Amino acid sequence: MNTGRPDADNRTVPPERSTAVGQDELERALREMLSRQAGERRAPGAADHADLAIRRANRGRRRRTFAGTALAAVATVLGSVGLGQFGGLAGGPAAPVVVLADPDLTAAPTSAAPRSTEAGGTVRAEVDLIIAGSLHARGGWRVDLAGLGPVDRAQRVAGTDSWLVAGARTLAGRTLWLVRRDTPPQVLLAGAESIVFAPDGRYVAWREGSQLATAMLVGHRLVAVSRVPAPVRAAPAGFVGNAVLVRWDERAPGVTVWRPGTGPLTAGADRRTIAVYGVLPDGRVVGQVASDPGDRACLALLDPSRDLAPVRTDCELRLRADGRGGVSPDGRWLLVNGVKDGAAGAYLVDLAALGRVVARPAGPEVTGDVAWASPQAAVYVAGEGALKRFQVDGVLAGEQATGDVAAVAPADRPVVVPGEGG
Repeated sequence: MNTGRPDADNRTVPPERSTAVGQDELERALREMLSRQAGERRAPGAADHADLAIRRANRGRRRRTFAGTALAAVATVLGSVGLGQFGGLAGGPAAPVVVLADPDLTAAPTSAAPRSTEAGGTVRAEVDLIIAGSLHARGGWRVDLAGLGPVDRAQRVAGTDSWLVAGARTLAGRTLWLVRRDTPPQVLLAGAESIVFAPDGRYVAWREGSQLATAMLVGHRLVAVSRVPAPVRAAPAGFVGNAVLVRWDERAPGVTVWRPGTGPLTAGADRRTIAVYGVLPDGRVVGQVASDPGDRACLALLDPSRDLAPVRTDCELRLRADGRGGVSPDGRWLLVNGVKDGAAGAYLVDLAALGRVVARPAGPEVTGDVAWASPQAAVYVAGEGALKRFQVDGVLAGEQATGDVAAVAPADRPVVVPGEGG
């Protein structure tokens, strides 16, 4: 049987008729085709299918145009507000740079279950916890984080049911997500090398390529981004207000204070600070500094207005170089890794009596963040993932941190989440 194609199906010369079709011709052809399919006889008042399709497409175009215009207007307003906080941009264009996460790029849940649930696998604790792909809020409900992958650390945004969640480092860098109770996680940043949060979660700083950047969180957007060129091994280490503490070289002591909007990033006079543990209510920084002979590290209170000059130091406790530790919300206590009399562990230090008080053993060494449930109690991750809880009064009385936080296996890689609840 001959199955050859007609000549028209294998043209070797351009068609005589132009193949360019205008929008009017396309709509007319579509209308005629659908009308023929509907048949000659139609009930009175029946809808014209082609007309409906065309009008639906036009409405979609109008909605996208309106949404884009509105989003741009909101971005402009939020950028202006954020720029007022920073006092202008350093090392970038004169107009504010606004980072907006496209709603179409947010991560959708990987299951049909509700994103937050009151029961079923909920872990009740005094602090927020991330365990095996779920965020367990202190209020007793759970948010599914399926699809985000391994999480390194997180921070609750003060006064809200929102969290900043930083993914683990990959070949493509780190991803920063905004997680809310009843909304799919939203990407705020992608490809960052290192990310730090302000204690209230309102500011974020990160390293990206050859630049350091910082921005303010407003609603569910990062606005008023400020960028400056940075040395190869510089990285953000923390915040003092909206100023960023920058480790000038991760392999050597020295931290500088970067105040966005005041000029380029420059090395300060500090050449002793090794790590930053937190900030006191009066603005002084709690950090680890190299002693004058340089043979050991000491605990110190640093003045950010004077290039982090030490105000007071205490070298009684031999501090670990890992920089793990956390300051209580009232600025009175510090839990920090150290060695004393040959015993390594987490030690509780009274910052109000720094220089004349003995550090007290509190439990096994800290391997993650410290989340203070109150000025008197905290939860942290020790060892290979064991959750530990201690009370200040108990430690002062000679008690050690306990493991009665929740029935969580270390293999679940728990992450404690600092920050006050909403």
